[in-house]
Amino acid sequence: MNTAVATPLSAADRCDRCGAQAYIRVSLPTGGELLFCAHHGREHESKLREVAIEIQDETDRLGRIKAAEDN
Repeated sequence: MNTAVATPLSAADRCDRCGAQAYIRVSLPTGGELLFCAHHGREHESKLREVAIEIQDETDRLGRIKAAEDN
């Protein structure tokens, strides 16, 4: 198991599928990684879980962004 703390995703991290802001990072056994927006991360979640060694999911930040906008 990887115990390293993952670097938080930033606004510069973009979805590999559509270019929107990425909220999900998938680490692959080959050492590569894929980045996804919340929409595409959910769409491909079952397949990603089969191949990933780690999934960093920061989609909870979307709720905090919405709450901040409402205040």
